[in-house]
Amino acid sequence: MNGFIKKNIYRTEKDSLKEFEDSIAIEKRVKILVNGSEILSLYCTPLMIRELVIGIMMTESIIKGSWCSERMSIVYGDEVEVDIAAEGEVSTEGAVVTSGCIGGITFPKRLSLKKIDDPFRISSGRILSLFKEFQRASELFNLTGCVHSAAISDGEDILCLAEDIGRHNAVDKVIGYMLLENMPFKGKIMLASGRLSSEIVSKCAKWGIPVVASRTSPTSLAVEIAEKAGVTLVGFVRAGRMNIYANHERVIVS
Repeated sequence: MNGFIKKNIYRTEKDSLKEFEDSIAIEKRVKILVNGSEILSLYCTPLMIRELVIGIMMTESIIKGSWCSERMSIVYGDEVEVDIAAEGEVSTEGAVVTSGCIGGITFPKRLSLKKIDDPFRISSGRILSLFKEFQRASELFNLTGCVHSAAISDGEDILCLAEDIGRHNAVDKVIGYMLLENMPFKGKIMLASGRLSSEIVSKCAKWGIPVVASRTSPTSLAVEIAEKAGVTLVGFVRAGRMNIYANHERVIVS
């Protein structure tokens, strides 16, 4: 499935009106069911759906029991319906719609943030280089200007990248990809295009991601969580500079 459609639109240019074909990001509702019963729904870009659901379910520990991602059914239509065969209890108590674009789902009462002890370090120059690569690789954004991107890197290469109309969804997708591929989070950096809210930093801290960086800014609660969890929080990565809001020791100035 594509993440965009083509549509003829009109653009004003000085005193003229011109018709041309534009690319528009697709938005679809995703219903998540467990054993046929709906437990959550959210709006997203209908790409990397399996990774999105895995990221949400594993990060938020929604299913208290055994389940297998390979037995997950995904049906695409006007909506996307995902059904998970599982055993045990399902709990969405305390769920909140996250702040900002499209609103993801998070369960703040269940996030247990342990102090991250990871010797990973990265140079400021390498972070800047990674962001240039990150922005070039964000093809759907470059095409539509309408989505957020998230990626995970080992400091040398971008290991996975996801795009979505929701910044929380993009983060959940790359986390889900790492989990599906059994790739460790130690020694990794999360790259994000959007605001670093408390929910996003909490998700990264949950999995022990030592560095989180964005081209925009964090919120005050995100900084507080990063300080307590030992996450190096970097914002405003642009124009050859960056701000380090928490645990600056992992960034080597170069």
